[in-house]
Amino acid sequence: MTNHVTIHEVGPRDGLQNEAGVISVADKVALIDLLSGSGLTEIEVGSFVSPKWVPQMANTPEVLQQMQRVAGCQYGLLVPNMRGWDGFVPFIGGPFEVAVFISASEGFSQSNLNCSIAESVTRLTPVVRAAQEANVPVRGYVSCITDCPFDGPTEPEAVASAVAALRDVAPMQVSLGDTLGKGVPDRVAAMLDAVLQVAPADQLAGHFHDTGGQALENITVALDRGLRHFDSAVGGLGGCPYAPGAPGNVATETVLGHLDALGYQTGVDRDVIAKAARLAQAMRG
Repeated sequence: MTNHVTIHEVGPRDGLQNEAGVISVADKVALIDLLSGSGLTEIEVGSFVSPKWVPQMANTPEVLQQMQRVAGCQYGLLVPNMRGWDGFVPFIGGPFEVAVFISASEGFSQSNLNCSIAESVTRLTPVVRAAQEANVPVRGYVSCITDCPFDGPTEPEAVASAVAALRDVAPMQVSLGDTLGKGVPDRVAAMLDAVLQVAPADQLAGHFHDTGGQALENITVALDRGLRHFDSAVGGLGGCPYAPGAPGNVATETVLGHLDALGYQTGVDRDVIAKAARLAQAMRG
C-alpha cells in the first residue's frame, strides 16, 4: 500500500451548491484559482444540472470560461443526464472529468432523482457512453452508504450492489458518500468489507460528512482497508440539499492535518488551503 493519499476537493461544487445565497462567478473563480495553486490534482468546479433545482450551479459555464486551468489538475463536473451532457459538450477537450451518481437507497433515489436506482443507472448510461466516445474521464458517486433520511440504515450489500451497477456501465472510480454524516467506524467497516468484494480499493474513494463528528475516524477505517482517495470541502462547505439535516462535508484542512499526523503524504500546501478556507467562509457571509 502507498502512503500517498489523493484529495478530491469538492468545495466549489458539492460545497457551494448548498449555500442559500447566490455566489458570484468572480467569487467562485477566485476560490477555484486559489485551490488550483495548492497542489491539489482534483477539484470539482460545477455541475450541469437544472437551475430550477440547483440555482447555485447555473453559472457553471461562465466559471469554466474564466477560471485558470492549471497543468496537472483535473476539474470535475457533475453531469447527471444527456441534457447536462449537451451543456458540457463545448468544454470537451479541456482538463475535465464528468461525474454521475446514484443512491444505495431507493427512498433517496426517489426523492433526489424521482426514479428507482435501476432507472437512475439507465438514465446515466448514455452520459457515460458519450464521455467514453469523447475520451472524457468518468467518476461515479453512490449516496447514502450507511443511512438514508427516508429508508433508515442502508445495508452493506445494497451499497455493494450500487457500486457494482455503476462499474458494470464502465470501470470508473466510485466515491462512497456518507450523505447524512451518521456513519460510524464499525458500520463503515462493514460497508467497505462488502464493497471491496465488487471493486478494488484503488477504485474507491471515501466521501464522509462530519455531521456526527465521525468523519476522521471513518477515514482512518477506510485507510486501513486500502483506500487512498478521499473527498473533502475546503472550509467544510456544504452538505446535501436533498438530505434534511446533512450539512457539513468534512473540511479539507482538517483532513490534511489528520493525514499528516498519520504519516500520509498528499502534496497539498496546507497554508494555501488555510487561505482558501478563509475565503470560503467569507463567501458564506
